[in-house]
Amino acid sequence: RSLERITIPLKDGLFPEDDIFEGCINLKHVDLVERAALHETIAALHLEGWKNDMHREIDSINQILPSTDWGFAWEGENREPGEKALVIRMWIRTVLGKMIHYKAEHQRVLDVAGTTLVLALPRDIVMKNI
Repeated sequence: RSLERITIPLKDGLFPEDDIFEGCINLKHVDLVERAALHETIAALHLEGWKNDMHREIDSINQILPSTDWGFAWEGENREPGEKALVIRMWIRTVLGKMIHYKAEHQRVLDVAGTTLVLALPRDIVMKNI
């Protein structure tokens, strides 16, 4: 119940049960195992807006979690599992979804740039440098 911080991988399906953090009133911070690698990937994205959006999304869990219901159990059948696991699951899915989207957009920009170069440069220059 005194759990304040967790370090987890960015993996969907990590917390299938809603009651995993039941009673963890102090859980307020999530760190990612692969944070350094994730930030390298984000740094490689083309647009600053994409980078800023990803950094905001990754950091958002630590703004949301402190005010998220922690749940509690009563004697007998009455239980309230809280929403911390649900919020963390939703956050993981959002971060993964945005990363997939931005990486696909990044690849699309590279493909367009490559095609533009091929069309703009004389054929002999392109063939010598490929």
